[in-house]
Amino acid sequence: MLYSAQKFRNILPLTILIFLTIFGSSTTLADSPKECSLGVVPQFEQRRLHSIWQPIADLLTQKTGCQFTYYGNKDIKEFEQDFQAGKFDFAYMNPYHSIMANDAQGYFPILRSSSRKLKGILVVHKDSKINDVTELDGQTLAFPSPNALGASLLMRAELAKKHNLKIHPLYVKTHSSVYLHVGKKLVAAGGGVARTLDGQEDFIKDSLKVIYETMPVNSHPVVAHPRVEQAFMNKVQQALLEIAQDHPNLFADIPMKAPVKSSLSEYEDLRKLGLQEFLGGTDADKF
Repeated sequence: MLYSAQKFRNILPLTILIFLTIFGSSTTLADSPKECSLGVVPQFEQRRLHSIWQPIADLLTQKTGCQFTYYGNKDIKEFEQDFQAGKFDFAYMNPYHSIMANDAQGYFPILRSSSRKLKGILVVHKDSKINDVTELDGQTLAFPSPNALGASLLMRAELAKKHNLKIHPLYVKTHSSVYLHVGKKLVAAGGGVARTLDGQEDFIKDSLKVIYETMPVNSHPVVAHPRVEQAFMNKVQQALLEIAQDHPNLFADIPMKAPVKSSLSEYEDLRKLGLQEFLGGTDADKF
C-alpha cells in the first residue's frame, strides 16, 4: 500500500503535465487578448460618436474579457492613416474604406446591416425642367464633401463613367446644405442619400425632386485586422450580434440595424468602379 501511494505521488505531476499539454493549447486559442483597439470613421462630431460607441466598447469588454478602447479620430485623413497603418484591431468604416483597408493591411468585414443598402440620390428643384442626368453636363452640382460615399463618390463616378458627364462640384459640407442650395436654385442639382433627405423639414423636401439614384452597395461594415486570432474574432462577432439584439437602440444610432455576419466578397464590386480617382480632401465621412 505504501508503495502504491508513493508511485501515485510520482506519476501525478506527469499526469497533470500531459493533461495540460493536450487540453491547454485549445484553451489558449479561445483566451482573449488583454487589450483591443476599436476605430470608428468620423461621420459625426466627436461627442456624438463617443456617446454611440463607448457603451458598445464597454459591453464588448464585459462579454469578451478584452479591454476595448474606442479611438475617435479628428478627421477622415487621420482615420485613413491609422487604419492603413494597421492601428486598429477592429474598426467601423464606410464600404470603400473596407477595400482600402484590405489592400493596405488585409482587414476583412465581419458585420454589416441587413436592412439597409447605401446609394446616392441626385435632386433638382421641383420646378426645374431637368428630368434626366444627361441635361447636367457642364453644370455646377452641390455635394456634402468629396469622400461621402453615396452622396458624392458613387454619384460623381457614375456621372463621369456611366454617363460621360463633366460637372463642376461644389462642396458645401453637409447634406442639409446641399438641399438648401438646390432649394434656393443656387446650383442645378445636388447629391445626397434618401435617409438624409427624409430627415429634412417638409418645406425643403417639398421643394425638391429626385431624378437619379446610384447603384446600391452594402452599408458600412465592422472589420477585423488579420492579426486577430480567428477564435477571438468569432467571439467578438458573436458578442456584437448579442449586443445588437439586447440593445437595438445602440446599433440604431450607429446606424446599423439588424446586423448580420459579413465578408469581403460583399464589397468586392467596389473595386471595379475606379473610385480612387474621385477621392480627395480631409472631409468627414457623411454617407
